Parts: sequence; C-alpha cells; structure tokens
Amino acid sequence: MTQGDTNRNLVAALSYFLGFITGIVILLVEKDDKFIRFHALQSTITFGGLFAVNILIGIIFAPLGIFEILGRFIDTILFIISVIIWLVSMYKAYNLQIFKWPITGKLAENWTR
Repeated sequence: MTQGDTNRNLVAALSYFLGFITGIVILLVEKDDKFIRFHALQSTITFGGLFAVNILIGIIFAPLGIFEILGRFIDTILFIISVIIWLVSMYKAYNLQIFKWPITGKLAENWTR
C-alpha cells in the first residue's frame, strides 16, 4: 500500500477485526505505512496477550474444581474488556486516530519507528 491510499483508515481498522490474526496478516503485508503498522502491531500485542491470559486462566482454574467458577467469572470479565478494546480500537483507527492502549500502545509505537 502506498502513503496516498484512500483506504488507509479501513486497513488500519481491519487490523483489529479478527484480533491478533488480522494484525499479523497486515503486519506481513504492509511494509511502509507506519500508521497501519502501528495499529496492526497494537492489535497483535493486545489481543495476543489477552488470548494468552485467557488460556492461562483456563489452565490454572479448570483443575481446581470449585475455583473453576472463579475462572469463568474472570474469563467473562476479560471477554467484556476485549470487546470494549476491540470496538474502541476499530473506531479510532477508522477515524485516522492513533489511540495507544497503556502498555501495548507504547510497545507498538516503539517497534514501528
């Protein structure tokens, strides 16, 4: 993609569409546009991290019997947080805004320089 591409905002928003999967795909395809690469990398780091935390919660709480309920509660909270992050990120990217999430945004910004 070139800098003058009019679909820049759409591609940046789509980097969040399937979480870290579309983030990785867009990172592999887009080599030049720092705006798109930032959003793709932030998507990859954010949703990859949430995915890993979700798996860890399942591994830790599932074998503990009664604590499985606590694991399900935490999993539900993580799901709600993920949906909010997903919607806000897509909205901001589509409107050509660089919105940095506290940890992952700084990492993505440093790695796309």
